[in-house]
Amino acid sequence: MKLIVAALLLATPAMAQDSGDVFKDAANGAKLHAASGFVCPLQVGYFQRDAVGERDPKTETAYCAYSALDGVYGTITLQALSGPYDPKTALVPDFLELEATGGKKVGESTQRLGNPKSQVSAFTRTYETSHLGELRYRTMFAASAVGPWAVEVTMEYASPRDNLIEQEFLNAVYAQASRKFAASKE
Repeated sequence: MKLIVAALLLATPAMAQDSGDVFKDAANGAKLHAASGFVCPLQVGYFQRDAVGERDPKTETAYCAYSALDGVYGTITLQALSGPYDPKTALVPDFLELEATGGKKVGESTQRLGNPKSQVSAFTRTYETSHLGELRYRTMFAASAVGPWAVEVTMEYASPRDNLIEQEFLNAVYAQASRKFAASKE
């Protein structure tokens, strides 16, 4: 019994560290990414925030994970930039992983996302992972350098049912990034 209690006490700091000190509590249940100032609200449209955390301390990479009804997921990843950023190259590990599990590329483009007055140009690539009837289950990756930060979004959704929700989430994320980081652009 003492061994179990000791193991739990040793494990507790590591579990608390997952959400990490990289995020601070902010107004209305939001989480503030301390290094960048990016705010991950409790809700983004139909999405509820599930988790925040540090992905890689060496590269100052953090994430905010969201979900909505019917299995729609969105993850925002922030990474400090120390030089030029090529979104397509940065996402290659994600592409390879999805292709290895049977994902088929169905689209690739550059989209203008965010607020109409301060849009961000983001590289996007979409994969189809399966289908059931008229629903096409997709994973979409979007990435852009916004000021000194790379802002990457991964969405899992069913097309055409969730197309509007997917675009609303993307626009909300890049609007927030543009407000926070655009002034930092050279």
